[in-house]
Amino acid sequence: MAMLLEDIVQSVEMWLKLMRKPQPYVDPDLDPVLLVPGIAGSILNAVDGQNGKEERVWVRILGADYKLRTKLWSRFDPSTGRTVSLDPSTSITVPEERYGLYAIDVLDPDMIIGRECVYYFHDMIVEMIKWGFQEGKTLFGFGYDFRQSNRLQETLDRLAAKLESVYKASGGKKINIISHSMGGLLIKCFMALHSDIFEKYVKNWIAIAAPFRGAPGYIASTFLNGMSFVDGWEQNFFISKWSMHQLLIECPSIYELMACPHFHWQHIPLLEIWREKQDPDGYPRIILESYHPGESIDIFKEALSGNSVDYDGEIVPLPFNLEILKWAKETQKVLSHAKVPSGVKFYNIYGINLETPHSVCYGSEETPVTDLQELPFFQPTYVCVDGDGTVPAESAKADGLHAEARVGVPGEHRGILCEPHVFRILKHWLKAGAPDPFYNPINDYVILPTAFEMESHQEKGLQVTSLKEEWEIVSEEQDNLDDVASRNPFVSSISVSQGGNQQSARSEAHATVIVHPQNEGKQHIELNAISVSIDA
Repeated sequence: MAMLLEDIVQSVEMWLKLMRKPQPYVDPDLDPVLLVPGIAGSILNAVDGQNGKEERVWVRILGADYKLRTKLWSRFDPSTGRTVSLDPSTSITVPEERYGLYAIDVLDPDMIIGRECVYYFHDMIVEMIKWGFQEGKTLFGFGYDFRQSNRLQETLDRLAAKLESVYKASGGKKINIISHSMGGLLIKCFMALHSDIFEKYVKNWIAIAAPFRGAPGYIASTFLNGMSFVDGWEQNFFISKWSMHQLLIECPSIYELMACPHFHWQHIPLLEIWREKQDPDGYPRIILESYHPGESIDIFKEALSGNSVDYDGEIVPLPFNLEILKWAKETQKVLSHAKVPSGVKFYNIYGINLETPHSVCYGSEETPVTDLQELPFFQPTYVCVDGDGTVPAESAKADGLHAEARVGVPGEHRGILCEPHVFRILKHWLKAGAPDPFYNPINDYVILPTAFEMESHQEKGLQVTSLKEEWEIVSEEQDNLDDVASRNPFVSSISVSQGGNQQSARSEAHATVIVHPQNEGKQHIELNAISVSIDA
């Protein structure tokens, strides 16, 4: 009887291409992988130049706000393009333990409760080790000072050295780079400025959730209001949005994430402000003003003209930095000229299905903005588009490169790094482990097991076993009909029987397979089976 149910399940699994094979724990034949995080995705340590003492200042929960203000608050030096800590005795470094993986794994290793909120590449590292990757042999990380420009030569030199060391450590094998978010801009800058080195050491580059044309709504509100790195109760113990705002206003990396003004957006991202103005007769009236990306600069300048911090008893002005803006425009030029070398393959995974800030609005008809310097005290509202909650899909798709594939995956900007769909795609592209039974590269769909229930009981000489198993197919191809979910389910039946004899009981099993069409390229597969055997 148990064999009959197994036959049914195997029949359905064969239909879905789901025959799983054991995977090796360590596969010495894998090509090496280098993981590159995005903004705020690397542990940063502050080193005291006087006594050499080193302490983690990003990320930490206990004392986080104080350490950020005293060690990470910075000023941009236009002569070098570097952002330098206000504390002259402090230098910022990135830890290199575990071949660079320590700095991009769990960003606060001391955190116990709610630790998931400071995971970065943690889930992906765990998953890749299951596929046969090995730290220091085929799996490496590259953390960096995310305050800096994505084309800062110091960072690019470190990346070049990292590529060479990974290449040598893996026995001369070319490298698969997996970048996330702003890490994609860093890699693209490196590829544009050092294409010879890139081609020498890199086999494939996989960009995940990269803001290739900027993150318009998210960055516009960051300039005026700051941002939170963690959500939920943990942010009460973390860095305030105001403190974060004062840090980011001097970070070239943030300016390099502004909306690309020359990109042909489907809908131009706007900064909108409800303002009270007087008409020619002197009467007040409320109007909604809209500013394109280039026009928004004057608003940022005025809104932040009085912005300053008190650092060690000294008032330090931190206005919207036009020197950084000038530097960022040059970075955009570098990015626009990047090309994938002929010997390298490029892949793009981007997030979809979440409302993502695109245009930002301040004030309302009831509460208009009367002074632009009050904008940082207003809560923004957003006009949203499809994306990952931070980067619009339109921006992430527009890499401007020759891509082997571009795949949209439902997922949140940082959470996409632990999506099973992403893992299966990566596993296929990296040719890791045994062939993935849940991934069909020809039709480009992923099959996700979602439920499994099995019960068995005896009653009056009968052995009765019931089974329920469900899968979800997620496909890139979406039907042209407006409402696929309104279609009737497809139903099919399977029956298996086995005659009884002296050695075995007579058994029968019946199963029904139901395919439920859904919207957004999804199908839900449901298997219900029951078997009955009569004791011999």
